[in-house]
This record gives sequence, C-alpha cells and structure tokens, in this order.
Amino acid sequence: MLVLAHISDLHLDGSTRATERAERVRDRLWGLRGQVDALLVTGDIADHGAEAEYEEAARILGLRDNDAPFPVLTCPGNHDSRAPYRKALLGQPPADGPVNSVRTFDGGAVLMCDSSIPGSDEGALGEKTYAWIEETLDGLGGGVPVLLAFHHPPAALHHPLPDSYQLGEPRALAALVERRPEIAGFVTGHAHTAAATSFAGRPLAVGPGVTWTLRLPWEGEQAADRDAPVGLAFHILDDEGRLTSHFRVVT
Repeated sequence: MLVLAHISDLHLDGSTRATERAERVRDRLWGLRGQVDALLVTGDIADHGAEAEYEEAARILGLRDNDAPFPVLTCPGNHDSRAPYRKALLGQPPADGPVNSVRTFDGGAVLMCDSSIPGSDEGALGEKTYAWIEETLDGLGGGVPVLLAFHHPPAALHHPLPDSYQLGEPRALAALVERRPEIAGFVTGHAHTAAATSFAGRPLAVGPGVTWTLRLPWEGEQAADRDAPVGLAFHILDDEGRLTSHFRVVT
C-alpha cells in the first residue's frame, strides 16, 4: 500500500499571506503520525516563476536542507519556469526541457510529469514527455501500479475557468492508458478545488489549492475564495491497484 499526501498551487510570490498559508499546511504535514510515503506537489509552486520564489519553496518544503520527513515530489504548472525551478528548487543545472521524474515505492510508482507549456497557461504532455512515460513504464516492467501526476486536469470539471485550460489533446493520454493497464489513476492540480472524477476509465483526483479555493458557479460570482482554509489531500493506492482519496482543510 502506498500513502501519498498531496498539495497544489502554492503560488508563492514573496507575500506574507502566501508564505503563511504554505507554512501552515507544511506544519500539518510534518506533524503527521504514521505512514506517509511521500508528498506530491502538483505545480504552480511559484507565482511568477522567479528564482527567489523557488528558493522560498525549497525552504518551506524541506528541500533546501533535506529535512522533510518523507520524499517531496514536484512537477511544474503553468506559473512555473523550468530553468529557475530546476536550479533553486531541485538543485539541478538550469535547463528548459520538460521536468519529469519518477519515484518507486514498495506499493507502486509515481511519475511526476511536466504538463506546462512555456509562456502559456494551457497545458500539454509533449512528445518528449510521452516518450519518457513510455520508456519509464517499460523500465518498471508492468509489475506495480503507477500513478501519473501532473498539473492540468485532462477532464472537464464543470467550471468555465479551469475547463478553459485543461490538458490539451487528451485523446493521446487516453490512448496511452488503453495500452497500459498498470496506470492506476491520475493526480493533478490547477483547478484550485478538491475534486474527484475519472478519465479514460481511471480515477482522477484533483488537489485543492493552497493559495485560494475556486468557487463553483452556484457558490458565488467571484471565482476566487481567498478566505477559504488551506486544503490538502491524501491518496491511498492499495495492493489491488485501487486509488482512494481523502480531502482535508487546515484552519
């Protein structure tokens, strides 16, 4: 069994508000008891893609001093910038190619995929990322369930704002899933609302936003609820490859 904590859309911008909300959810996660195998952070970590914003993120997430209680897995969102992301957050040489990574556990594997398109709010898994996914799945041998984590949801969530910028060319992803039964589900962010649906016959869990929560059309005229509490999720991938998600708020 694999247990994953999940946060998304920190939008760190140097403001006291953004820092306090990110630190609040960090403190909750760092104080957990029992099994948590990793923390997923599904994009829009920085608000402007500035190096200083990633330096702050590295401090908050325990990446600067390697003092997080469990592995921290990240992928970029549309607000992120690949070169400073690599340099200040991951401690890697700056480069502009897709930021993709894999982490294997006893209970499964997580592929953190880059759905960002530099200079655009839209999202796509490009040819290089699809090739990397195929190669990585081949290397895993099909013997363990796999979660694909990225920023842009591949399915409509029935709100005009996130649905305007969902993952492009979802048929390519659906075709991949059809060939790959080991893909157990998807974990994304971007929409700033805790949501659960399905895509290509697999569960799709959308993490709540740390910075603000999306109001649904029947909840109010203003889309952004900046007073809503910070949200997080827990995902359990069990030994049968079944994905279960729980959502929490941090007051």
